[in-house]
Amino acid sequence: MKRAVPVVVLSIAGLVPVWRYEPSAGAPASTAAPATAPSASSGSSPGASPGTVVKGTTIRTDKGPVQVQVTFDGDRIAAVRMLQQPHHPQTTAAVPKLVAETLKAQSADIDTVSGATITSDAYKESLQAAIDVRG
Repeated sequence: MKRAVPVVVLSIAGLVPVWRYEPSAGAPASTAAPATAPSASSGSSPGASPGTVVKGTTIRTDKGPVQVQVTFDGDRIAAVRMLQQPHHPQTTAAVPKLVAETLKAQSADIDTVSGATITSDAYKESLQAAIDVRG
């Protein structure tokens, strides 16, 4: 009986990391199938007025889904918001960099954030889908 308690406690402690494990290596985002089609969320046709808000395609990755929402002010990208993103420290650190680069470049032609390659690629794919819908 004296050994049973430590054995149970150590067994549980050893299983916790296994339960929380999420694989980090995976297929590139370009092979991920979109779950939803891009859609304009404003009442008018895409590109019709300033302040047009467009959702990009949801990109499924091994880390989790990625989807952006882009606000256009005329022909310019005024804001980018992540609607869906993986819950990982690398993603949390990468998102502000990706958004800043997007606003600077005014396109999806931006650099990948080191350490968040899968998320960066999926972000760029969803962003490009929103830009394409916008026209």
